[in-house]
Amino acid sequence: MQVTLLCIGKTGKKFLEDGEQEYLKRLGHYLSFQMQVIPDIKQAKSLSETQIKQKEGELILDKIGVSDTLILLDERGKEFSSMEFSQYLQDQFNRGGKQLYFVIGGPYGFSDSVYQRANGKISLSQMTFSHQMIRLFFIEQVYRAMTILKNEPYHHQ
Repeated sequence: MQVTLLCIGKTGKKFLEDGEQEYLKRLGHYLSFQMQVIPDIKQAKSLSETQIKQKEGELILDKIGVSDTLILLDERGKEFSSMEFSQYLQDQFNRGGKQLYFVIGGPYGFSDSVYQRANGKISLSQMTFSHQMIRLFFIEQVYRAMTILKNEPYHHQ
């Protein structure tokens, strides 16, 4: 199964990009994982929040196939411990399918059409983090989940 993290906009911070690349490299040992960046909306300052979410939503949904699984990283999603998240990932793998997408939306969240298409929602915390930081946190958590599933010593219980 191909796992893809879809993100809106560039990270723009070298220290975060370095962390992302480190964990993406590590993940390559366990599964086919990629990060795809959807460019920021041009001339967003002249658009309303709703218009921005709509345009971002169209770009997100253009990437998702009919049979793909779409999980949103959303503040109203289900929270997991790292152990629970590893089991959640295993459950997704067991369901089969070709593509599993996790999506980090833009600063205003997701459009209604993206929420309607989603197969689930996950929250990484009740705290608010920048979208750039969430990328690194999420990739690290996927790496952690894979080491848990392989019973390797990265995660300490």
